[in-house]
Amino acid sequence: MRIGLLTYHFPPEPALLPGTLAEELAARGHEVRVLTGFPHHPGGRVHAGWRQRWWYETHSERLTVRRVPRYAPDTSPRARLAGQLTFATAAAVAGRRFLAGIDVLHVCQQPAVTLAAAALRRALPGVPVLLHVQDVRPRGELPGEPGGEGTAAVLRRLLRGADAVAVSAPSMRDIVAVAGADPARMRLVLPWADERIFRPVRPSPAARRLVGGTGRCVVMHADAIGERQRLETAVRAAAAVPDRMDLVLVGSGADEPRIRGLVADWGVRNVRFVDGASTVTMADLYAAADYQLVALRDLPELRGVVPATLPAAFSCAVPVIAAAAGDTATMVERARAGLSCPPEDPTALADRFWLAAAIGVEARTGMGQRGREAYQRHMSLRAGVDRIEQLLYDVAAGRARRH
Repeated sequence: MRIGLLTYHFPPEPALLPGTLAEELAARGHEVRVLTGFPHHPGGRVHAGWRQRWWYETHSERLTVRRVPRYAPDTSPRARLAGQLTFATAAAVAGRRFLAGIDVLHVCQQPAVTLAAAALRRALPGVPVLLHVQDVRPRGELPGEPGGEGTAAVLRRLLRGADAVAVSAPSMRDIVAVAGADPARMRLVLPWADERIFRPVRPSPAARRLVGGTGRCVVMHADAIGERQRLETAVRAAAAVPDRMDLVLVGSGADEPRIRGLVADWGVRNVRFVDGASTVTMADLYAAADYQLVALRDLPELRGVVPATLPAAFSCAVPVIAAAAGDTATMVERARAGLSCPPEDPTALADRFWLAAAIGVEARTGMGQRGREAYQRHMSLRAGVDRIEQLLYDVAAGRARRH
């Protein structure tokens, strides 16, 4: 097949799904054309060594990437909207020629790509569309931001008009259905990890030194430190069991200064921040910890979200403590791959921390192995691309039959 792929982010940006999907589809013999922008995430500035210009393509066997200019800074709501609008305009103009003759268009649907997807669909009438929804907020993409409600209305039209919709978590089906998508056209495609990075390994001495060697149970949170995670809960829970476990925070984010301040103000001695994690691999760090913490706030829209840390932990065969509601907790419980508790409940999480420390090494290993088995069956790159490839065939064939 000739497959077009529209995505706001693409490697060298941290964009696992579109990057690995494009590579795998090309490796399976499809002609893949990726339409994206110049790399600017994270940081909100075009990456060093890159210069935006109108005509820029890279080619490898069966894979072509066309990058179009856009307003790159995303330091404010108005700047983010400007980026989305300029990307939509450039994608529609360039896509009319670059994507001419494709059999199907795969849209990596995130809030930032919504306007571009609508513009490109108008530029390519008759091309069937698979909308792959990874994050959806149909009542207002970023409440209070300029253009938020209008962009949400565009997303609802896209969902109603898509030939097929792939969702990344079971509960996301309900959110997408409320937004107007036809349930009969929805399919579940669970997110996968970067298997070149996240795999079972023996921890290196460097990783053990970074994580620390207090002899207590180590629970690691290797994710963003932001509003979605609300790690104040985890800090309070760790402070309640200071002699049982250590909480190690790997990552950064908008809420990091506040969380560091809370740790210092409260005098919490069993919470540590890891800097310089790039000196070892993430698989090393995962292996050096006893558990991975997956934390999400108690918000309706987050019950249908599977954070990237969950497939990563499963792929590494590391047991999970899920302080979350909805699909994240359900997947951990069904796989018997760890412990779970309600989100934003420091008392319940402290109890899970205490229990985690009491569980023996053999039982922890069994949890990790069951998570690994669940990952290989349902969440691996191969399993995910198998489902997407079949959807692309079905969508292309369905449109052909109707014409």
